[in-house]
Amino acid sequence: MQGQIVKIVSDLHYVRSGELIWPCKCRGIFRKEHITPVVGDYVLFDKEKLVIEKLLPRKNLFQRPKVSNIDQAFIITSLKNPDFSLKLLDKFISLMEINNVEPIICLTKEDLVSNLNDYKETLSYYQKLGYTVISNTDISKIKKLLKGKMSVFTGQTGAGKSTLLNKLNADWNLETNEISLALGRGKHTTRVVTALPFLGGLVIDTPGFSALDLKNYSKEQIRDSFKEFSTYQCEFKNCFHTKEKECRVKQAVNENNIMKSRYLNYLSSIGEVEQ
Repeated sequence: MQGQIVKIVSDLHYVRSGELIWPCKCRGIFRKEHITPVVGDYVLFDKEKLVIEKLLPRKNLFQRPKVSNIDQAFIITSLKNPDFSLKLLDKFISLMEINNVEPIICLTKEDLVSNLNDYKETLSYYQKLGYTVISNTDISKIKKLLKGKMSVFTGQTGAGKSTLLNKLNADWNLETNEISLALGRGKHTTRVVTALPFLGGLVIDTPGFSALDLKNYSKEQIRDSFKEFSTYQCEFKNCFHTKEKECRVKQAVNENNIMKSRYLNYLSSIGEVEQ
């Protein structure tokens, strides 16, 4: 029987098939062959023995947190408390692009900023790249985007991921916490990765984290995750747009056709990999 893992607690893997969920353990050979199922994995299981027999091929796999087969990611982005961070946003977008996941920028705490027009030009740039930018107050639009998809909610710690999910479905009653004023960031409230059935799809609320590590990816993958770079054909086919002369991407930055913060964040990510 085929199903999908929606939660893992210790050695119990909760497998959903249809409208039912079975608490299963893995075959002993999984440990011997270093096979580690994660939330989101499609599996074949025996519903009588409550044993997962086979792990099916993945569309993608994330290590932190460990989830797989994601279609789209709602990058929950606070405008205030914690402050709006383009560096963090670009890192999340790169991570999703590399893993073939559609990034959706979801803004929170708009009521805490004095003038939303201050962000208009920046957000317009992301929209021109083809990214959806929505507000966490537009619940009907978010629900429309969630239909039939495997979606992950991620982003800044304390940006309001669990709060938004509770607005989408109050029955989930996910744990939330206030921002720590001393740290300027949220407390880590979400501990167990859980895929929640919703509107014909699944929604994952991931454990909050405020730092991303792209060191496991190549310089080529990071470069190609900044999709506006591909518009400009450099003299060298494998140009990394860093120190190369006659680089069209650097020229585009100087001419304000590529947003400078995006380019600087790219250089920062490339620097992390080189180190």
